[in-house]
Amino acid sequence: EQYLEFDDPHGLHLEIVEREEGEVNTRTFGKVTPEVAIKGFGGATLLSTQPKKTAELLEKVMGLVLVGNEGDFTRYRSTADIGNIIDLKLTPIGHGQMGVGTVHHIAWRAIDDEDQLDWQKYVEANGYGVTPVQDRNYFNAIYFREHGEILFEIATDPPGFAHDESQETMGEKLMLPSQYEPHRAKIEAVLLPFEVRELD
Repeated sequence: EQYLEFDDPHGLHLEIVEREEGEVNTRTFGKVTPEVAIKGFGGATLLSTQPKKTAELLEKVMGLVLVGNEGDFTRYRSTADIGNIIDLKLTPIGHGQMGVGTVHHIAWRAIDDEDQLDWQKYVEANGYGVTPVQDRNYFNAIYFREHGEILFEIATDPPGFAHDESQETMGEKLMLPSQYEPHRAKIEAVLLPFEVRELD
């Protein structure tokens, strides 16, 4: 694969990967046309305190397929068309600390509430402590920490981000779940301003 790697302003390592899989983005923005537009999230690299335990979970519980090994990494693939690649670093990594430049959790996709509840029972039956369903306004989520100490989330597609505003007006104003609405002024005061701009 051809890829461009860089660190974001907070030190989080990112890559833009040229990959055949996935539907072509249909939108055009400025000079960014569908054939060169980003299709979506490609996957993640996992840093585990116990890589063998994490590998066991990925294969035996999450159902990913081992693709191969290269250097200090093992690659897994799911059945999805995109967001389907997981690279696992084989050298154990110590405990991370919460803060800017870190990833809090890895999210997996459930089709709907019923699918999520099936996953909740299945993961629990395989020896992992799973949270009750959490209402996140735009999706429902369950969480569990695997034995390599990575926090995993399984989130539903529905109800989606268009349930409290139209797709046409999405992004024009800050939308908050009802429990955060009383804190709107405080939240807006710390948000960094940004503008969408077309690149030359």
